[in-house]
Amino acid sequence: MRLLSDDELKRLLPAETHAFPGPVPTQIVSSDEYFPAPQSAAQREVEQRVKALGDELAKRQGLSRRAFFATAAGMAAAFVAMNEVYGTFYDASRAEAADKDLANDRAKGLAGQFVMDTHTHFLRDDTRIQTFVLQRQAVGKAGWNPGLVDKPQTLEDLKFNNYFKEVFLDSDTKVALLSSAPSEVPADWFLTNDMIAEARKKVNDKLGARRLLSHAIFTPGYPGWMEEVDRAVKELKPDSFKGYTIGDNTNKNLSKHPWHLDDEKLVYSFYEKCVKAGLQNVCIHKGLFPPSVAQQFPDLLPYCDVRDVGKAAKDWPKLNFIIYHGGYRLHAGGSAEQALKDFERAGRIEWVTDLAEIPAKYGVTNVYADTGQLFAHTTVSQPRLAAALMGTLVKGLGHDHIIWGTDCIWTGSPQWQIEALRRLEIPEDMQKQYGYKPLGAADGPIKTAIFGENVARLYSYRRSAELAKPDRLLAMKEEYERRGGQRSNLRYGYIAKM
Repeated sequence: MRLLSDDELKRLLPAETHAFPGPVPTQIVSSDEYFPAPQSAAQREVEQRVKALGDELAKRQGLSRRAFFATAAGMAAAFVAMNEVYGTFYDASRAEAADKDLANDRAKGLAGQFVMDTHTHFLRDDTRIQTFVLQRQAVGKAGWNPGLVDKPQTLEDLKFNNYFKEVFLDSDTKVALLSSAPSEVPADWFLTNDMIAEARKKVNDKLGARRLLSHAIFTPGYPGWMEEVDRAVKELKPDSFKGYTIGDNTNKNLSKHPWHLDDEKLVYSFYEKCVKAGLQNVCIHKGLFPPSVAQQFPDLLPYCDVRDVGKAAKDWPKLNFIIYHGGYRLHAGGSAEQALKDFERAGRIEWVTDLAEIPAKYGVTNVYADTGQLFAHTTVSQPRLAAALMGTLVKGLGHDHIIWGTDCIWTGSPQWQIEALRRLEIPEDMQKQYGYKPLGAADGPIKTAIFGENVARLYSYRRSAELAKPDRLLAMKEEYERRGGQRSNLRYGYIAKM
């Protein structure tokens, strides 16, 4: 089974072997949810500047360029290059990039910040999702990467061990929530509900504290779906439920059970079960689904926007509806430049502005936005659009209704995304024109809320109690660093050929 056509595969390269391993991605890396946009002229310039700055500063610090890029100073250098190309959006300076002590002091000062990532993934050991493997094999056979010729390719980078390393050892993430994606084909679920629960137990037993939370996936319309909800509540005890209104997002051609959040006959009985079970958070995949995909699957398009969120939220005030990806819709080819042009023309971002307007339109306070993928995608392609997205969501939903998510490990370690938000500021001209509030300091009230306080509140996660036990993560990270462990700066997915 594979998710992309032969023609699409010919136009892609594996990100692990062909994307520039800088501290921040310099082109769009996609999973199977959309075809990545080619590297833009601005992104190529960022990459060239990062390489040049890396060569210069690495030499001064007695490091290889690759080793330099794994340091705090290397991370700062990437944002300096982005500022030089896009304009000043990030709090980063050449002084920080050039002075490893200055960079390390800043990094250490923020390392204790409570970061709770509610949007993470890895693949099951027996996954049939072989697109990543097929693409690597194709690259080897074509001679682009001799190291891959006749070499068996695996998906180990997308499985548990690398997930644990990238999320818990290579980033400032303190707590994560493990998610999945369903399919009409049972073998094509990223992880089954049981596998998610098993991973949660494995991590928490390993660390001696509740560092991993878990979803259970609910699938309205699937045979026996309500029985599975009952079983999950009773046996697996998930921290929340997650659903895909598109139905089967992995095999869209097989999707037979798309649904709407406000379908009273189909899903309201599920909401009632959630309320009775004390599970207040209903997480929903929305957005992405660019026009190119809509042309292939036009019948699924109405299920991917946020038109059904307002009524459901109003009808079920005891539940929190957390909209993943913030409802962000990718433009044709994933072009953030076109999305920015459309925003500057109309003052709206497709589906995101609709989501941000729901509280005022419906008089509700139980709608939230997750930043997974939308923040990563726009940060590396058009920071002004990233600023517009954050400004729109904060203005409409309130900064206390935005929760941190990265969609990792598809885009590698989440540390670069954490740093991007810590450093991002909405320019004054945008604040004046659109009425946006400044995002403030890395550890200021708005970013602190987004990174962890909001989701801790939603999940009743009491840090002082949860992490008061003999927690082994800190000791494990110290030992990892002592042994020379560092971020690989790899990404796991596809990039478009030049």
